[in-house]
Amino acid sequence: MNRNKTLNIVGTLGLAAVFGMFAQPEARGAWKPPQEIAQPRTIDLAICLDTSGSMSGLINAAKQKLWAIVNELAVAQPTPRLRVALLTFGNNGHDPEDGWVRMDSPLTDDLDIISQKLFALSTNGGEEYVGRVLQYADQLDWNPSDDALKLVVVAGNESADQDREVPFRDMCRALISKGVMINSIYCGPAADNIAPGWQEVARLADGQFATIDQDQGTVIVETPFDEELSTLSSAVNATYVPFGTDGRRGLANQAAQDANASGLNSSAAAARALTKGQAIYHCSWDLVDACRAGQIKLEEVEAGDLPEAMRGMTVAERSAYIETMGRKRALIQEEINALSQKRDEFVGAEMKRRALDDTQSLDHAIRQMVRAQAVSKGFRFEEAAGYDQ
Repeated sequence: MNRNKTLNIVGTLGLAAVFGMFAQPEARGAWKPPQEIAQPRTIDLAICLDTSGSMSGLINAAKQKLWAIVNELAVAQPTPRLRVALLTFGNNGHDPEDGWVRMDSPLTDDLDIISQKLFALSTNGGEEYVGRVLQYADQLDWNPSDDALKLVVVAGNESADQDREVPFRDMCRALISKGVMINSIYCGPAADNIAPGWQEVARLADGQFATIDQDQGTVIVETPFDEELSTLSSAVNATYVPFGTDGRRGLANQAAQDANASGLNSSAAAARALTKGQAIYHCSWDLVDACRAGQIKLEEVEAGDLPEAMRGMTVAERSAYIETMGRKRALIQEEINALSQKRDEFVGAEMKRRALDDTQSLDHAIRQMVRAQAVSKGFRFEEAAGYDQ
């Protein structure tokens, strides 16, 4: 369906006509009433980044590739509920009493918060205590189910064994006892004398080890599809219905993270658009997502917490409006997914033509790790994730 028709369909035809057109649900990303939504399995992912003075390349790579990493998990079956935490260490701007570690965000399914925190990071020289940041990761609200996939990714470029107060070996054993696997990424040559300590971090907690070149490993390919994907990303925002104070903040942050991605380059904006086209992108401040997941009862929401346009509606009218926004969103997401598939094909061909290699990049290391470990937990990847540039 033409994008302009998608965006104007409600205003042109009215609610009754819209409902008639969508009597048959779409195959992918379609609106479903709450009783049809199965409880998803959880993937909890804690990202621990060294933000000492020499790590600007790592931070920039994380900003650039956050959505590519999320998109890797978005194609897992069954579609998981993804929660991400962000912790930083080795930064003189953090409290020395905490071992120069900061929990920037606890585990959350609001991925825009993680993006917001990433873009707020800066580097500053300091002591790089891997044991201490793993201690903070141990305190996260990990899903207690044995069915959940629980992962830590810790990345840095100095010795993993600097922390004498909290040895990393003790924390690795503590985390794996909870079923939390630790993946380590050393930002340096695999052959130097620091790498074995990072290998041990992974080995003690059933994780995987990788080395990357933090300054040279980020591959970016821009495509002719990026501009339209960015437009669709903005268009889908209009289907989000914020409620309460969190809703107002969430909607503003959604737009802010669109701007952050676009400010990097069109490739990052396109990857974010694809994330917003997937079920893995969930906003608890949005009435469409909250009603769809059965998290709230629409009739119990106070009128003052609703957007102004909904306050004079009856409960039935509010319900109809929410369903319309859900169906409208599904159409735009369908366009995003179709266009993203074409984009992946273009990027794959372009990388081959230009002999580009992303195997030394942060996102490649993380994507390979989490995919392998998701498979070990029974997730399936029936579709190739492609080149998530």
